[in-house]
Amino acid sequence: MSEKIETLLKGKPELSEERCREAMDFAVKQVKENLKEFTNDFKKAYSEDGFYKPTPNVNWTTGFWTGQIWLAYEWNKDEPLKEAGLIQAKSFLDRIENKVEVDHHDMGFLYSTSCVAAYKLVGDETGKEAAIKAADQLITRFQPVGEFIQAWGPMNQPENYRFIIDCLLNLPLLYWATDETGDRKYRDIAEKHIHTAISNVIREDYSTWHTFFMNMETGAPDHGSTCQGYRDGSAWARGQAWGIYGCAMAYRYTKRPEYMEDFKHVTGYFLEHLPSDLVPYWDLEFGEGSGEPRDSSSASIAACGMLEMAKYLDKEDAAYYTSIAGKIMESVVENYSVKDLKESNGLVLHSTYSKKSPYNTCTPEGVDECNIWGDYFYMEALTRLSTDWNPYW
Repeated sequence: MSEKIETLLKGKPELSEERCREAMDFAVKQVKENLKEFTNDFKKAYSEDGFYKPTPNVNWTTGFWTGQIWLAYEWNKDEPLKEAGLIQAKSFLDRIENKVEVDHHDMGFLYSTSCVAAYKLVGDETGKEAAIKAADQLITRFQPVGEFIQAWGPMNQPENYRFIIDCLLNLPLLYWATDETGDRKYRDIAEKHIHTAISNVIREDYSTWHTFFMNMETGAPDHGSTCQGYRDGSAWARGQAWGIYGCAMAYRYTKRPEYMEDFKHVTGYFLEHLPSDLVPYWDLEFGEGSGEPRDSSSASIAACGMLEMAKYLDKEDAAYYTSIAGKIMESVVENYSVKDLKESNGLVLHSTYSKKSPYNTCTPEGVDECNIWGDYFYMEALTRLSTDWNPYW
């Protein structure tokens, strides 16, 4: 532990088991309340003035709402939650069969948290069918020249010949598909992407690129850039958090020791750039006094990654990262979570979907609001801290 991290963490309380359970009880109550409006419809990616509006199942984010339903069902086994989860799993089967907004890499975000979860938890065959079809869709974006899964845009165009760090969380869908079908093609593609991604998105100082371009002719690394970070050379907070969780997942599925070391370095950079309350600003370039908005979702994502990797570390390191995750989540619960159903129909305030800067290409959306994956990973982190959870990923 660096002196900077030691100073940052010193005296910070960890989330107690009692407060963790109370926070999860409230989250489940909120999810159940939301079923009145969001069973046949889905939540939009981010809230507006604290409240989510309904949307059809078209965005890359809708699986995170269904994932909250399944986490809530695991928590208390209430039948209406199961029924809602199954209704939404059917919607995801319809979506993949009709190819509704699926020509991108986010099949894991969509189908692991919704349909793999439905199959794992209640044996839902509709969920299984949908998730395998989603895995089939995902591997259509594999680029053999360069060995990566292309993020967005029409295939085989130089301006789109890229992957982004987020995709590391889409790959568990492929490992699951191999386990279910016995076909190694899914796993083989996942492992090629992992190697290409981790070899290129981690910089020398252990910050990470959001986006990385490959040479379409040779497959060689070309250059990194950002879409959602402040600038190309900065560390987008959520991207760094995806790196933490992504390295943990890479190690889980491959057991390659270098991915464990990558996890430690990427996590160290994240921690060294946190403000005093352990919840990052939207880009790690910013600190206290900057006036920039936070991204509370990044805190929960990072905590989940630390708790995942703790399962594979030696006793001392596992305790270290578990303790940090508990301290981060204590701050999220205390300072960022919704406390009153009248305040918001979400779970965690002060997230940032994407913030426009003079140097990035994103559109401003969901700044200083709840966002749907922030709510999901908040519930996942609380579940991991309080139970021996079997991941949907």
